[in-house]
Amino acid sequence: MNFPRAPRSTVTYEPHLPTAPDATPLESDVFQRRFFIEDVFPTIDAGRFAVKRVVGEPVDVWADIFRDGHEVTAAALRWRREGERGWRTAPLVPAENDRWHGIFVPIEIGRHVFVVEAWTAGFATWRRDTLAKQKAGIDITLELKEGRELVAAALPKAGDAAGRLQAALNMFGTAGDARPLLAEDLAAAMSTVEPRPDLTWSQAFPMMIERPRARAGAWYELFPRSQTDDAARHGTFDDVIARLPDVSGMGFDVLYFPPIHPIGGKNRKGKNNSLKAAPDDPGSPYAIGAAEGGHDAVHPQLGTLADFRRLVAAARSHGLEIALDFATQCSPDHPWIKAHPDWFRWRPDGSMKYAENPPKKYEDITNPDFYCTERVALWQALRDVVLFWAEQGVRIFRVDNPHTKPFPFWEWMIREVQTRFPDAIFLSEAFTRPKVMKALAKLGFSQSYTYFTWRTGKDEISAYMAELTRHPEREFYRPNFFVNTPDILPLHLQSGEPWMFKSRVALAAMLSGSYGVYSGFELLEHDPVAPGKEEYLDSEKYEIKPRDWNAPGNIKSYITQLNAIRRANPALQQTSNFGFVQVDDPAVLGFVKESVAHDNVVAGAIALAPGLHDVWFHFGDLRIGPEGARRPVRAVENLVTGEWRLVEWGGVRLAIDPAQDPTVLLRCVA
Repeated sequence: MNFPRAPRSTVTYEPHLPTAPDATPLESDVFQRRFFIEDVFPTIDAGRFAVKRVVGEPVDVWADIFRDGHEVTAAALRWRREGERGWRTAPLVPAENDRWHGIFVPIEIGRHVFVVEAWTAGFATWRRDTLAKQKAGIDITLELKEGRELVAAALPKAGDAAGRLQAALNMFGTAGDARPLLAEDLAAAMSTVEPRPDLTWSQAFPMMIERPRARAGAWYELFPRSQTDDAARHGTFDDVIARLPDVSGMGFDVLYFPPIHPIGGKNRKGKNNSLKAAPDDPGSPYAIGAAEGGHDAVHPQLGTLADFRRLVAAARSHGLEIALDFATQCSPDHPWIKAHPDWFRWRPDGSMKYAENPPKKYEDITNPDFYCTERVALWQALRDVVLFWAEQGVRIFRVDNPHTKPFPFWEWMIREVQTRFPDAIFLSEAFTRPKVMKALAKLGFSQSYTYFTWRTGKDEISAYMAELTRHPEREFYRPNFFVNTPDILPLHLQSGEPWMFKSRVALAAMLSGSYGVYSGFELLEHDPVAPGKEEYLDSEKYEIKPRDWNAPGNIKSYITQLNAIRRANPALQQTSNFGFVQVDDPAVLGFVKESVAHDNVVAGAIALAPGLHDVWFHFGDLRIGPEGARRPVRAVENLVTGEWRLVEWGGVRLAIDPAQDPTVLLRCVA
């Protein structure tokens, strides 16, 4: 049996060397620390960063625990929320080869810590050895006296167990019978009350317990100002409320908005990112700040703050949560620039240093200087922006380009917000180098954007999923697969082929616990600004873009079907319990996902190329079900048609016609 392991990098006892000038080594308690506690799982970077889990689900903890000699070792698991005084306790039991296992179930969201403790079970050691001598016919008179002394020493602090201990002493003292001291129930009582002079604790390992939405959700992104039937009329929060039934009807959980704040006028961008804006161009919502206010204000044409709170409540009534974009940049008109010029960088000629990503220049925005002399006030002001919107009922924040800001800021800010609002969720929008993306996840981001948008072939999708579901990534990096964004129109969508749109949304929705679409995807929008460019023509970032949401050819019903299947099957609401299945076609991806509770298993085959595919879906030696009772897949139910089929010769044959549906989804039973 393979037991989970973390890298062997944790020394969990901390020897204290003698400090007195005349102290000898034998006077140091380094020689009293007899236990090694190693390879604790789950941990990230030897406990530097928090492992992520969801409230209410069991957390498996493993550790190597051993000591010198032949004495019986006892161990336990302790955990608590940060800031609590008392500890909760769960047993650790030996598996094999000094590997121990325990389980605890967090019942509250928030930051937790857990420790592993070990000690010598003195009474259990005495009982084991005494029983062995008794079985061998050796006189145990002296051993029984030793046992009596152990029980008597534990009696003063035995609490509720004192009666049982005293009864054993009385029975032994009256008749001299060994049985009362060697009884199993006495041993159980002694295990909880006897002294533990060599008790050893591991370091405290952090763990972030979040609500289920941090692990699973279907996101839908829209621009509130475009929820109008006329490009000449700016959409409002009321217009968004009118769209809620449509978004909710497609089965989405999260409704995500780009910035909704006042937009600056200076250097405002025009249509298709032109440098010169027409008088009626609305500008980019990422150019945050104007005379009407900054990050804690709403664009006046959208409505009032009261209107926004009404929208949040209306969304909740439709089963939707509002997610807001948190972008730190400011337009040249942002109130902070006048009130706090030291928060920004200025060029030698006195002009403002605009944001750049050479050769790109963003003349309509500037970035705060996170390491300016007034950085404490700046960091606090940005934190207070997030707290402000959390107070308005927002608990999900998509963070724009976090990799271009200081790592320490995110670790501090996320902790600050989650201390006040433990249910706050942060999505990292960082399309950058892999190690940077993973570092942001370690620092506290609940979810992360990924490279899925550009993974198209079977081999590269397989390799990427293997990376996301291995240790340690699976412990801290929760992917959110976006099929498109306002910034990214992937090349594979630019042909506008319906089967491709269906295939991509099915891959995103089925492979990842969280996924997202940017509005217009369901209408097959696919016109690039120029051949080979991954940007939309007439980008909504720079103009109001009304749409006919029921235009012919839309795939809304297909997306609705996928989301309904996701909601009905817990296996699809997580990413880690994932495995590939052999499919004899290089253009068909086969996989199996199993719920955390092992009570729901879904298999899928998704075509990555057009044309008919007749494939053999081979389950092989796959076993499913609860631990201790896992069995081969016996039958499958088609989750779209309801058809049941027996698994024969280890698999099933599937016919896939991408022109109709590039995906086959099967519920598996053992």
